[in-house]
Amino acid sequence: MKKLSIGIENFKKLIDKNVYYVDKSELIEDLINEEVILYIRPRRFGKTLNMSMLYYFFSIKQKENAYLFDDLEISKNIEVMRYQNQYPVIFITLKDMKSKRFNDQIAIFSKIVRNLINDNLELLNSDNLEEIDKENLVKYQKETKNEIDLQDALNFISKCLKKHYHQNVIILIDEYDVPLQSAYINGYYDEMVEFLRNVFSTALKTNDALEKGVLTGCLQIAKESIFTGLNNFSVRSILNQYASDCFGFEQDEIDELLKYYDLYNKKGYIKKWYDGYCFYDKEIYNPWSTLLYVKELLGDRNIAAIPFWANTSSNDIVYKYIVEGNQKLKDEFDLLINGESIEKIIKPELTYREMEDINNIYSFLLFTGYLKIIEYVDINCYRLMIPNKEIKLIYTNIFQEWANKIQENYGQKLINALLDKDEDKANELLNYILLQSMSYHDGKESFYHGFILGLLNNNNLFSNIESGDGRSDIKYLPVNKEKRGFILELKVCKNKDLYDTAIEACNQIIEKRYLESDKARGYINMLGYGIAFDKKRAFIKMFITS
Repeated sequence: MKKLSIGIENFKKLIDKNVYYVDKSELIEDLINEEVILYIRPRRFGKTLNMSMLYYFFSIKQKENAYLFDDLEISKNIEVMRYQNQYPVIFITLKDMKSKRFNDQIAIFSKIVRNLINDNLELLNSDNLEEIDKENLVKYQKETKNEIDLQDALNFISKCLKKHYHQNVIILIDEYDVPLQSAYINGYYDEMVEFLRNVFSTALKTNDALEKGVLTGCLQIAKESIFTGLNNFSVRSILNQYASDCFGFEQDEIDELLKYYDLYNKKGYIKKWYDGYCFYDKEIYNPWSTLLYVKELLGDRNIAAIPFWANTSSNDIVYKYIVEGNQKLKDEFDLLINGESIEKIIKPELTYREMEDINNIYSFLLFTGYLKIIEYVDINCYRLMIPNKEIKLIYTNIFQEWANKIQENYGQKLINALLDKDEDKANELLNYILLQSMSYHDGKESFYHGFILGLLNNNNLFSNIESGDGRSDIKYLPVNKEKRGFILELKVCKNKDLYDTAIEACNQIIEKRYLESDKARGYINMLGYGIAFDKKRAFIKMFITS
């Protein structure tokens, strides 16, 4: 039985270790008729592994590893196999360019270039290169080059490779947009755009040594921003029909995987948690989460699913959108969390600055894997939903984190308003908190009960304790019995409006003599409040009981 290993991004290592592999080699065929191509997929959907596969297939230095493809689907395509191991290949990743300062990013890129030359040391002894070329290569290898020199590095190295091998060069750039995201977050976006624009232009546009260029990322950054003038440029996003099945797992691939490990009875459960993505017209599973869960099941077949994908990267941008968005945005997220869909205009390409516009938030969330398309409506207009339970839990946890902060900031303020007999302030505070932190369809009394307890979060609070002829919902009993306390009776509106339901809650306090036991214990200054709830609305009504 093949081993199940997670996180191997080196194609050769994966094949040599006899690890279970879902064949994505047909991606190679997609490249043959293109010059420069950009693949856009969410994180952890196999982009780096696929780039490694392309390297081993095309690299002229990997002829001894041609066997890696013997049992793969691409080996049946005689026409494509003519290209195997015919080209010098530059393969770099920008995934580590996450520094907070621009100068540090340049230093990291300089290191990437040094490593690239160390991987091609044959150039330093090549009879086909002029001495000045070799000297410049040594400078790139030994020194931390300045920004201007580094912009031309890929172009220069590719020309050296062409001179040495007498063959045009394939350039593979993985995670091209990582430095742009870091630049956007840390305030040097324009500098990074200018730098990368020049890097990509010299390497992929004005480069006579270029055979093909391939980039991967999570977002398609607008051409006018970073790919200016690249007319030889094709994009394979989740909206594009080509290579739609080359990243992530299709249903038949999942079925084969589960049958292989005798886990087919878990199919429905895995589908709810990790399926749901739609790349053009293909139904796609998250490969990272699926494999991790299958590996867990091999150790314990009763283990519950968890959101593996959420922990692979920061969800800070999503959190920022939710907490800083207007009420319309929060209401739309409420709908999404509760299994409903929303109709939105999707912008295929963005600049990071454009993501500050609320109208572009959904484009970002779609392309990065937090939403899925369920229906094409009109040109650039789609109906969107949350893909699966894993992603829903990410949103739920973000809302809960935000709710906790709201509670920290406003819980004591609400207690003070209740103790001060300030009905208007108490109503204002509670309704604001509900609007900010609660899902629209949470409507059971038990939910509101837990919500209020969590909101007030005070050692003086007591829940469902025996009082009079029943059990009161919530009590605030002061340490000093002569100081003011209160009792809260909660009700959800059914056939009455908020006001009448609050009055009904107040009457219950009286009718069931909830405060009798408190008076007997010496609490002489108690207030009573009836609170009515209707989805995200509430009304507090006070009466003085003693």
